[in-house]
Amino acid sequence: MKSQIIQAFGEPSVFQYKEISKPELQPGHVLIQVKATSANPIDTKVRAGAVPTVAPEFPAVLHGDVAGLVCGVGEGVTDFKIGDEVFGCAGGFKGTSGGALAEFLLADADLLAHKPKNLTMEEAAALPLVSITAWEALFNRAKLVSGQDVLIHGATGGVGHIAIQLAKWAGATVYTTASSKEKLEIGTRLGADVTINYREESVNDYVQKYTNGKGFDLVFDTVGGENLDRSFEAAALHGTVTAIAARSTHDLSSMHSKGLSLHITFMLLKILNEDMHKHNGEILKKVAKVVEEGKLRPLLDPKVFTFDEVSEAHEYLESGKAIGKIVLKNDW
Repeated sequence: MKSQIIQAFGEPSVFQYKEISKPELQPGHVLIQVKATSANPIDTKVRAGAVPTVAPEFPAVLHGDVAGLVCGVGEGVTDFKIGDEVFGCAGGFKGTSGGALAEFLLADADLLAHKPKNLTMEEAAALPLVSITAWEALFNRAKLVSGQDVLIHGATGGVGHIAIQLAKWAGATVYTTASSKEKLEIGTRLGADVTINYREESVNDYVQKYTNGKGFDLVFDTVGGENLDRSFEAAALHGTVTAIAARSTHDLSSMHSKGLSLHITFMLLKILNEDMHKHNGEILKKVAKVVEEGKLRPLLDPKVFTFDEVSEAHEYLESGKAIGKIVLKNDW
């Protein structure tokens, strides 16, 4: 089958086209005819060798997010049949059976859900990793409840734009930060009640302005680094901070003085540990229902790439110019 592979870590140009063997069906798995995938920061990190502990063996087919058609059903699989449209984050990492940058992907059925009926394949492929991450962070870890004041950093980022919609769906008052008028307008369209230009307002300024100095019940930090310190500053007494990028060093004095809770979400852990696969599939089923209710939709960057343009897609993602998710369609 046709594929894009890497034989070593490196720059985006390391991808190369190669004919490889079609995966053989296994119990508990389904074979997917891949229609689309999306590029996530973790995909670029795997390609570059920044996270070798989660990388598959060479030669490697990368990318976890997939949308496609079931064309084979393994023994013991009862939730899917041939011809079903499915989506999930099901490959491209250590321990998985290949990645989505190929004609076919063998996927553990527990990592999949039926594709939302009101989305295209490209739209569905944009959702799995970011929607699982946002759901896990907001509901499973931070225990978001209706009526809370929630601050979400990164209005137009992959996880941020999903988190805005999910928090609004759950009944929160949603505040979000971004760096430009265009991104703030997108945040409003996504459902945010208040948008904040973090380049023009300090944390103290917007905490005073919007919460009378109290702070936010829940802060979701999708940015990391120094921004995590700003998240601690923005949180209310006994508030909750949840983050997806915490590979950094911080002074926790402000956490102590406010009695804050901090939760880190790293969704790949449930892909790397087979006994946790079902958790991600269950989240995707819930996400699909929200999508079909018309309460959640992916934000796609206008640039759409083919699988043969994966190098250009990675370059574009790493440039920081993308708004929303970068999608690649399979035109093989």
